Amino acid sequence: MDLAARLLTGARAAGFWGQGNSSVMQKAVVFDVGRVLFHWQLAALFEKLIDDRDELDWFLANVVTEEWHFEHDRGRAIADMVDERIALYPQYEAHIRAYAERFNETIPGTVEGSHALVERLAGAGVPLYCLTNFGDEFWQMFRPDQPIFDLFEDIIVSGVEKIAKPEPRIYEIVEQRSGRSGAQLFFTDDNAANIAAARARGWDAHLFTDAASLEAQLVAAGLL
Repeated sequence: MDLAARLLTGARAAGFWGQGNSSVMQKAVVFDVGRVLFHWQLAALFEKLIDDRDELDWFLANVVTEEWHFEHDRGRAIADMVDERIALYPQYEAHIRAYAERFNETIPGTVEGSHALVERLAGAGVPLYCLTNFGDEFWQMFRPDQPIFDLFEDIIVSGVEKIAKPEPRIYEIVEQRSGRSGAQLFFTDDNAANIAAARARGWDAHLFTDAASLEAQLVAAGLL
């Protein structure tokens, strides 16, 4: 059994704290993915394709934008998005197709220290979940090469559910699938609106800035 399997087995076995004939469900930690576990920036791909800085800035502000990308996070098919965008900006057809085909290059690496925290939590038997705004098709491209996700009991992906943070429904899905609600869920996300939506449901939610701050928050919550 490899390390990830051993850690996850321990986490699942510790899902409840038992005392006598009673048991209390253990608090779970819910991680965002982009900019919490992994860096994400569209420029990481397109700076390889556009040499001129002014053109690159214009392209990212008008053609392949984060706002447009978010349509895939909400469940829209990438093929439809790409065809529509090429019709608007035919001079950038190759670049727009690169967005669909080389999306993993917009994820240049891991957020420093975050994966170590995941491994420590798993080793301590803390149940782990992900709640991520991530397109379904892009998730299928990215997930297979990332063993860190083997440590999570469940991963709720907006593109699969076709609803994205900060809509209340996606938080409800986490509650249903984790069997927890309110303060039984510790949540970290880099987006203030997503944190506000979680707090509105009573979650113990913390805005992510860096791994050191998250570690202190987890210690204060009694999770590390």
